[in-house]
Amino acid sequence: MKILVSDPLGKAGLAVLKKEKALEIDERYGLKPEELKKIISDYDAIIIRSGTRLTKDIIEAAKKLRVIGRAGVGVDNVDLEAATKRGIIVMNTPEGNTISTAEQTFSLLMSLARNIPQAVSSVKGGEWKRQAFLGTELNGKVLGVIGFGRIGREVSKRATAFGMRVMVFDPFISKASVKEYPVEFKDLKSLLKAADFITVHTPLTPETKYILNSETFKFCKKGVKVINCARGGIIEEKALIEALESKKVSGAALDVFEKEPPAADHPLLRMPQVICTPHLGAATEEAQENVAVDVAHQVVDALANRAFKNAVNLPNVDPETFKAIRPWLNLAEQIGKLPAQLFEGSLKNVKIRYGGEVTRYNLKPLTIAVLKGLLTPICGETVNYVNAGGLAKERGITYEEVKSSEAGDFTNFIEVETSQNGEPNRVMGTIFGSQLPRIVRINEFLGMDVDPRGFVIFIKNQDQPGVVGKIGTILGNNKINIAEMSLARVTQGKKVFAMTTINTDSEVPAKVLTEIKKFSPIISVKVVNLGKYE
Repeated sequence: MKILVSDPLGKAGLAVLKKEKALEIDERYGLKPEELKKIISDYDAIIIRSGTRLTKDIIEAAKKLRVIGRAGVGVDNVDLEAATKRGIIVMNTPEGNTISTAEQTFSLLMSLARNIPQAVSSVKGGEWKRQAFLGTELNGKVLGVIGFGRIGREVSKRATAFGMRVMVFDPFISKASVKEYPVEFKDLKSLLKAADFITVHTPLTPETKYILNSETFKFCKKGVKVINCARGGIIEEKALIEALESKKVSGAALDVFEKEPPAADHPLLRMPQVICTPHLGAATEEAQENVAVDVAHQVVDALANRAFKNAVNLPNVDPETFKAIRPWLNLAEQIGKLPAQLFEGSLKNVKIRYGGEVTRYNLKPLTIAVLKGLLTPICGETVNYVNAGGLAKERGITYEEVKSSEAGDFTNFIEVETSQNGEPNRVMGTIFGSQLPRIVRINEFLGMDVDPRGFVIFIKNQDQPGVVGKIGTILGNNKINIAEMSLARVTQGKKVFAMTTINTDSEVPAKVLTEIKKFSPIISVKVVNLGKYE
C-alpha cells in the first residue's frame, strides 16, 4: 500500500512509516492542487499538516484513498463531507501539542508581566531605560482561565507553581472530576472582575466566539492583561483594541488572530503594549515529533484494520452496519448537540433511551455519537468518535444507555435526557421515512418536526395570535430568510404555551434575538448551530 506525505513530517514519524515493509512512502511537499489531484488516485493514505488542502474535487479523484491523517488538531483543510461520502477515515492528533501550547501561554504571560519583548527591543536599539519597563510579579496575582481542558489544566499547574491564585470558568466541566487541581470555579462575570491576567483555552464554537467582547470587558479590572494561544475569534479584536486604547486592558499577548496572517497594517500590530507571535503554540520540536509519531501509528493501524484512533468522521463499525445505521448516527449526534446549547448549566448525568427498530443494532456507536454531539459545542474539533467517551469521563459526565419497550407517540426513537443545574431536560428524535432525522420533542413540547441542521431558533412563548407573524416580520426586516418552521403546544393549568422552532438560512445576530425577546409574549429565545450531517 502507498502513503503520500504531502507536508513536512517529523523524522520520528517518518521512521514509524518506513519500518513497515508492506508500505511504500512517498514524500512530495509543496504540491499544487492540480498536481495533487492528478496523482492522488495512486495512494491508499495521505498524511498532511496545514499546508495541504483536500478539497471536494481532490477527494473525489482519490479512487483508492482509505485514510487521511492530519498531524495536528484542526481538520478545516479537509472536506469532511466529501471524505465521509467516500468512506474515507479522517484522523487527527489532538493530544500532541498540549504541553507546547501550555508553555507558550505561560511564556507570553511572563513576557506581559515583565515587558520582556519591549525591553529587549529597547536595549538592542541602544537604550537603557530601566524605569520604562517596570513590571509586575505573578506571585499573589489572580489568573483567570477560561476553558479547563487539557491545556487549561497544564497552564493552571504552572501558574500555581508561581504562587498565582487560579480561577476557572468552564460551565461544562464537573468540579469533582478536577478536584486534584487547586483552582476556584467561578461564573464568567466573577472571574472577569477578579482576574489580573486572563487566558483563554476553549475551541472556537458559537458559544465561545467573542467571549471577550465590548460587554464582557466592562466587567474586567482596570489594567487587566489578556492572553490568547487558543483560536482567533475567541477575543473580539475590535473590542480588544478599544479596551487597550482606554487602558481597561493594559497589555495583550496574542499567538492567534481572527485572520491569519493579520494584515500588515492591523492596529494590534502597532500597539507597543501588545505582544504578537505567529501561531507558535505547537511550534516545538517535541510537539512536532509527538504529532508526527501519533499520526504515523494511527495511519498504519487504520490501513491494517487494527484500530481507528482519533477518527473525526466515522465510528468503528463494519461498512454494511454503517450503511444501515447511518441515519440513526446522524440523528444521535445532532440530538447530542442540543443540550449544551439549549439548556443552562454544566452537564452531569446523561440517559440515552432507544426504542423500536434501532434497538436491533449495536448501540455503542450510537451512544458514542450522542456523546460526540454533546461535547462538540464544548470541545470543538478536539472531540471525535474515539475520544468522546474518555472526554465525557474526564469532565465528570456519567452516561447510560437503555433499550425501551414503551410504545409512546413514536415507536422508533432516540431520546437523550440530561441533568443540568439539577433540572432534567429531554430531547427526542426519530427518522422520518428511511433517511430523514427529525427532532420531535423538547421537554414537554411533543409533536415537533425540526430539521436538526444549521441555525435553528427555539422560541418559547405564550400561545396567542400574532406571535408567529411578529417573529417573521422581525426576521424579514433583518433580511434573515426562514427555511423551515415548526410549532408545538402544551397546556399547563389554564395557560397554553407554544414552542416555535425556525430554521434560518443564515446566522442570527444577537441584536435580532434581543428584538424578539422584547415582544411581551416571548418567554425565552435561543439560537443553536447544529452544523451539517450526511
